[in-house]
Amino acid sequence: MLDIKLIREDAKSVEKKLKSKDPSVEIGPIVELDEAIRKIKYRVEELKSERNQASQKIGEMKRNKEDASEMMEQVKSHGETIKELDNELFEKETTFNDLMSRLPNIPSDEIKVSGDPKDNVIIKEVGKKPTFSFDFKNHLELSDKHNLFDFKRGAKVSGSGWPIYRGKGARLEWALLNYMIDTHIKNGFEQVIAPICVKRETSYWSGQLPKFEDQQFKITDEDYDLFLIPTAEVSLNGFHGDEILTDEELPIKYIAYTPCFRREAGAAGKGERGLIRTHQFNKVEMFCFAKPENSDKVFDDMMKSAEEILAGLGLHYRNALLVTGDMSFGSKKTIDIEVWLPGQDRYYEVSSVSNCGDFQARRSNCRYRDQDGKPAFLHTLNGSGLATSRLMVALLETNQQPDGTILIPEVLHPYTGFDRI
Repeated sequence: MLDIKLIREDAKSVEKKLKSKDPSVEIGPIVELDEAIRKIKYRVEELKSERNQASQKIGEMKRNKEDASEMMEQVKSHGETIKELDNELFEKETTFNDLMSRLPNIPSDEIKVSGDPKDNVIIKEVGKKPTFSFDFKNHLELSDKHNLFDFKRGAKVSGSGWPIYRGKGARLEWALLNYMIDTHIKNGFEQVIAPICVKRETSYWSGQLPKFEDQQFKITDEDYDLFLIPTAEVSLNGFHGDEILTDEELPIKYIAYTPCFRREAGAAGKGERGLIRTHQFNKVEMFCFAKPENSDKVFDDMMKSAEEILAGLGLHYRNALLVTGDMSFGSKKTIDIEVWLPGQDRYYEVSSVSNCGDFQARRSNCRYRDQDGKPAFLHTLNGSGLATSRLMVALLETNQQPDGTILIPEVLHPYTGFDRI
């Protein structure tokens, strides 16, 4: 949620920045509602003051045995007007809050303005694209050879986009998750096991609602109104809603493994088959709460922890600073970490690290006490650390050998119990 003061100070500038992220944004209706709401509140306060003065006068008149009927009628009239204005205020504030909740976060000034992901700025590249002296196989062909995944039976059980991991495919997936968790713990993150179903309020706090409700799986009946998380960011962001944290607690750095659920699984084209886009996938999520002056450092810490994992796996990757139009709804700065997938002949994101500033904290009322002891909004940061499905594709395709075997990176040997497939 944006601070309305920013819009009041310079609505045109805010609208311009937001349009660089979402061209459909319109600030005008919000400005008009804000002005109308403030006028109604001012008029209500005036009427209440007049009513209080009149009530005191009525008391004096009654004590003096004077006729106060006219004054009492005025008080009654004021009360009726206040009630009408309160009803009007409720309607306007409801509309105002809904419109404000649909505004994305303002991009940082350092972010390149563009609506085209092709303009994302490559700020780092590690390693080289793998080359093969033989006809290499994509991850689906490797799966057929080694019985790693079962997409057919997954579709039988749940429909397309719900993969089953089998045998060494399942063990490799679990090894990746444990390796990532251990790496993040070593780097100062606290592991938590978070719920994968969250309340509507929690989903709103993270910025998923109201705008993205249609993209989520939900459980709605007479007993429940819950959403399956698209990422553990949603659960973790809700941990400290309506709390005031102490200076000694900050920064708080969490990691959580969860399955993630996304209704929009993308087009089922040749390049999107198998594990590339699914309705359910596994991910270790980093989520941090930090004071504003420390959030840039925490951002760097998250990037380093994610990159350490990729370095250990020996995969070629690059970091891309996203342009305004390619950033997520709640982010003010995002760097994607993209690995090279030989079978798709392109880069795919395996981690997206974002600084959301105080955007989510305003929605969840998550605060700390500043140097003056006054409550102030925290900054929240999130990042994949990492999502395993595309990482699995990269590992299998990159490490395949001429004889059809697949070498397992040494860092995973303690977790898998085998060094090749």
